[in-house]
Amino acid sequence: MSPSGKVDNGCASCTIRDVVHTSVGGTEVRVHLSNVFGTAPLVVDEATVALPSTPGTAQVQPGTMRPLHFRGAERVTIPVGQSVVSDPVRLEVPADHDLLVSTYTPGYSTPMTFHPGAQQNSFFTSGTNATEATSAAALPQKTQAWHFVTGVDVAGSGARGTVVAFGDSITDGYQSTYDVDHRWPNFLAGRLNAERRPLAVVDAGIGGNRVLLDGGDGFGPAALDRFQRDVLDQTGVRTVIILLGINDIQQEPHQLDASKITAGLSELAAMAHAKGVRVLGGTVTPFEGWSTYDASEEAARQGVNDWIRSTRDYDGYVDFDAALRDPSDPHRMLPAYDSGDHLHPGDIGYAAMADAVALSSL
Repeated sequence: MSPSGKVDNGCASCTIRDVVHTSVGGTEVRVHLSNVFGTAPLVVDEATVALPSTPGTAQVQPGTMRPLHFRGAERVTIPVGQSVVSDPVRLEVPADHDLLVSTYTPGYSTPMTFHPGAQQNSFFTSGTNATEATSAAALPQKTQAWHFVTGVDVAGSGARGTVVAFGDSITDGYQSTYDVDHRWPNFLAGRLNAERRPLAVVDAGIGGNRVLLDGGDGFGPAALDRFQRDVLDQTGVRTVIILLGINDIQQEPHQLDASKITAGLSELAAMAHAKGVRVLGGTVTPFEGWSTYDASEEAARQGVNDWIRSTRDYDGYVDFDAALRDPSDPHRMLPAYDSGDHLHPGDIGYAAMADAVALSSL
């Protein structure tokens, strides 16, 4: 849930209950809160974490509400451009399970750092501190973005490291079904859990993200600028899967020189290797039929993919292109995998992407 930008949604003295999802389970959690895009210090007066009684709701499972503290204090002020991590709190957290993280921000002094298009409904209320409320009725309004919360660390799982899925809207799970966690990183985490491979998975996808250029509010800084924060600073990072380039090609200004995109990807790989992190490249997926698609964009995609399949800058690659393409028209996504817009997969396509990852490569 990498922070993507800032939003001024007019929610004064707001309690937000973000619904987030675990990959591994454990006995202890820490929560990351961010003011990276704020314009003034952000005061979090109180924060809590709990398990939901019913998936996709703000209703708290009895006995699971825990207060969060920051260096022993209930209240924390997050400076402009900074993030904080809570103290560890004891909580039995199942694998592949929702968590409810609630924050109360009194007054209203800074735009909220957020991640839009979460493919997950969260909940909020204005004008009151409802962080300790156990009833869903206390937070009656819905939001389709995550606010402030940028990650949850789960300890006691026995995980031997973290795999970061780093990408754009396809990694973010755009067009997957809401509230059921059908992004390809979720499916990958499910495979790892089913085969008892002790690795956590972090989804660091941002819709609209590019390798070389910033995307503005909501689309996030360029991958080159956010790689340190969103990949290398993740707890226990061991391997990163990079799936980027399609937005450099299809967004304006169009980057049709594949060598410029691959130079950026090579730089990301070098940054990872300098920190001892393994790098897998994801081939750019087919998008014939998308609104901007033409022969020049296809040529750029093929150029990027030729490099990904042959470069020694990566430690290996995941052939997402081969996993999704229609054998009868390899420039196009297989209709069964297509969400309907010809660029983003649907749930079945995202599952096929996860299946393309060799677990032994992680």
